Amino acid sequence: MTREPEQVGPPGRSSHMTTIGIIGSGNIGGTLARLFAAQGHEVVVSNSRGPETLSELVSEIGGSARAATAAEAAEAGDVVVVSVPFLAVDSLPVEPLAGKVVIDTNNYYWERDGHVADIDEGRTTPSEMLQAHLPTSSVVKLFNAIRADHLLTQGTASGTDGRRALPLAGDDPAAKATVAALTDEIGYDVVDAGPLAEGWRFDRDQPAYGPEADAATLADLLARATRASDAA
Repeated sequence: MTREPEQVGPPGRSSHMTTIGIIGSGNIGGTLARLFAAQGHEVVVSNSRGPETLSELVSEIGGSARAATAAEAAEAGDVVVVSVPFLAVDSLPVEPLAGKVVIDTNNYYWERDGHVADIDEGRTTPSEMLQAHLPTSSVVKLFNAIRADHLLTQGTASGTDGRRALPLAGDDPAAKATVAALTDEIGYDVVDAGPLAEGWRFDRDQPAYGPEADAATLADLLARATRASDAA
């Protein structure tokens, strides 16, 4: 039986500053660093090339932003954004992320990453593989289905008619609520697609991947998702 997606109602803007660790400060990771910093959160950015390569980004963000190694960003963050290529997931630090909410923005592109049979045949999903690598973290899949330039510019105030919504999946309701609240702060509603096993519903080539849609429309698009392995 298909689980109907439902809208998550975030509790509103946080009453205290959250430290956001960013592992992978490219298009999506760097954009999220800018957006979270603009809401007053401390951001700690990192990439695979070293903190010294992030001085321009840190200077642009300003405030309390700082650059660090991936392990240091993981250790510092109350919530940690993982925005690295799928191939790099196994290199992520495990212990510093223990007990933390981890936002997975990644996409699996077989042309770049090579084929993974368990994903291709529907036995697992990319975010479930990240969760398996981080067994003591709470992984939430989000921000993979929006372009970085849209993420930076299309956020609107809570309650705005037609406000854009983003799909989300995760196994921990409390982690999803935390991430939903942060997403509301930066201008977006979220629609819950269910557990990580349902994250395929907004992977590449699915109707919910990339549309500029409000919550009701996005929920319908998530429900329309199909994959070849389910028909086998």
